[in-house]
Amino acid sequence: MTSKKENILNAALELFALEGYYATSTSAIAKKAGVSEGLIFRHFKNKEGLLEAIFLMGEEQVKVIFADIVLEIEPKKVIEKVIDIANEIASTSESYRFWKLQYKIKWETESYHEEKMLPVLNALKHAFETLGYEDPNSEAALLLQILDGIATRLFLQQNFDLTSALSHLKVKYKV
Repeated sequence: MTSKKENILNAALELFALEGYYATSTSAIAKKAGVSEGLIFRHFKNKEGLLEAIFLMGEEQVKVIFADIVLEIEPKKVIEKVIDIANEIASTSESYRFWKLQYKIKWETESYHEEKMLPVLNALKHAFETLGYEDPNSEAALLLQILDGIATRLFLQQNFDLTSALSHLKVKYKV
């Protein structure tokens, strides 16, 4: 990938995460990236193509995170790794912006792609079942819903105490 293309992707990611997808123009992205607007269209055809390229980059990151969870055989480690996804979100500014963009798009388009979480949900179900939980399906869904809420707070509340929230979950699940 050329440095200009990378600059475009980084600028778009930052602006989409800060301003929202619909509120961000390709001219603003070009200005931030230090390129012509035409170069955006040359590389990505349109704004939707640019968003798709960002999602594809992010999905590669997600696959790595999810693979580590899905391949884990120790049930308590599965739960701990799922809880630690929130730390992955906050680990770098690029990761934070990517995940914030995911949430903004979800809110702007009023869509929720739960199928993307199925590998993690299934790993959690199996972990809770192995640990003897009465209703592993509901427990797995509940943990993902709690983490979804924690991520929302992380993006919307400036001084959110992520460490405390995750520590509490780890105590709750004894991991």
